[in-house]
Amino acid sequence: MVTDRLTLLIRNGRIVDGSGNPWWHGDVAIAGDRIAALTRPGRIPRHAAPEELDATGMVVAPGFIDIQSHSNLTLMVDGRSLSKVTQGVTTEIMGETWTPAPLGGRHVEPLPWSAYESHLVEWRRQASNWVRFRDWLEALEQAGVSPNVGAFLPAGTLRQYALGMDALAPHADQQEMMRRVMAEAMDDGAFGVSYALIYPPDAYATTEEIIDVCRVVSRHGGIYITHMRSEADRLFEALEEALRIGREADVPVEIYHLKASGMRNWYRMPSVIARIDEARAQGQDVTACMYPYAASGTGLSALLPPWASEGGRLYERLREQSERQRIRESLEDPHSGAEMLASSRDPSGVMPLGFRLPEHRSYRGRRLSDIAAERGQDWVECVFDLLAAEQQAIATIYFSMDEHNLPLQLARPWVTIATDAGGLDPSWAAEYGPVHPRAYGTYPRVLGKYMREERVISLEEAIRKCSGAVAQRLGLRDRGMLRVGAYADIVVFDPASVADRATFTNPHQLAMGIRDVLVNGAVVVRDSQHTGATPGCFVFPS
Repeated sequence: MVTDRLTLLIRNGRIVDGSGNPWWHGDVAIAGDRIAALTRPGRIPRHAAPEELDATGMVVAPGFIDIQSHSNLTLMVDGRSLSKVTQGVTTEIMGETWTPAPLGGRHVEPLPWSAYESHLVEWRRQASNWVRFRDWLEALEQAGVSPNVGAFLPAGTLRQYALGMDALAPHADQQEMMRRVMAEAMDDGAFGVSYALIYPPDAYATTEEIIDVCRVVSRHGGIYITHMRSEADRLFEALEEALRIGREADVPVEIYHLKASGMRNWYRMPSVIARIDEARAQGQDVTACMYPYAASGTGLSALLPPWASEGGRLYERLREQSERQRIRESLEDPHSGAEMLASSRDPSGVMPLGFRLPEHRSYRGRRLSDIAAERGQDWVECVFDLLAAEQQAIATIYFSMDEHNLPLQLARPWVTIATDAGGLDPSWAAEYGPVHPRAYGTYPRVLGKYMREERVISLEEAIRKCSGAVAQRLGLRDRGMLRVGAYADIVVFDPASVADRATFTNPHQLAMGIRDVLVNGAVVVRDSQHTGATPGCFVFPS
């Protein structure tokens, strides 16, 4: 090792390398953006690097890789991604439901309306030129972001490119267009394709259509990652569909946010785990990610059947009494194909958050049952009126999961950790109302509650699930591990105090215990404070 090239030295930490191997005491030497050496304490001369971090009593681990990030817009608002990097996240992989690029065909609006509209004026001008998948990610890198960024190509973007919001089977030319756009995205660095099959337009795709697209992904060495068609009453059928797609397209399968939704489905989780174990034993490459909370987060519009959004006419339909009646009848039909969220008769487990109209802001963070009672409506009519007025999906939390299933899932070696959230800063995000606490606390909650307190998994296994296992899944060969030659994406944290502070009632609170974070060798968090550094880059499979 040539010590005169070192730029930073991390001394005397408990090194957990991300592989699952036992920790050991040592020093980490960094030269530029790479790890130059890993040694026993004191083997590298003091002051061999111009900057040193004393990690005595701390864990030194690879930076965490979020395989289900929703920072598409928030990175345009604030490239620091404060709530993520202060959790130890050094790489964000986006692409569930929507990406701004590629732009073309019938996908003509790269940036839909959002609460952050005033921050996106300049980005809107740029976005009109994002005709290739990588254009958007390269623009983020050039603007300056703290974490590394990458993405899957979502079916929501792919299908809109070819068919818009039409709930139709593609004809031959449209299917060929989707194959072409998918292949171009893979060439541009996509990790594969994502399908979120309870949301339109993804929900309109047949299994055969998905298999056809996934064969393109397979030829390029990518992954099929899916929010399955059901996480509730049809959970088993949805899992079998995902496995079938993997087999017939010869593509690895990753399941987004593994869960069993709705009390009457909680008992299904052991059988789901057994089925995935069985598929893996038979040689099928299938894994999953999860977040450590017993509540999910999506739009209030997810309560409605997918056909209601056909042609992009959801809000128009909600203004027509005859269409409202059709939707209501669909919600009452157990065979309608609507997800468990739609067939629930208990709105007390539904907590809308994302209201933009001034007259609705007092509803933020309150249960739907209370909102409906205050308005003197039944909850279905209340949902119709709120969506019709807001003209947007309305971010909502659903308390539909069993806390006891979380340790069961977390203990499986093929399950990794993800946030399913965007990066925020309390100083500006609180203005837009409450959010799911996973945006601030996912990784510290795993390390504090499930590793240190409940001992569901070991320190080494927790770190592997946050870093090395995710990097391996994504084909990021030089990230997710502490080893010589790898990129210096590193987190230094206190294992005795690391914890989440964000709650459902007070979510805008940064995590604690994450002391230092490096991305590509640059310190982005020092002593739990963001340094302002934005060294993140566009990452893709190697």
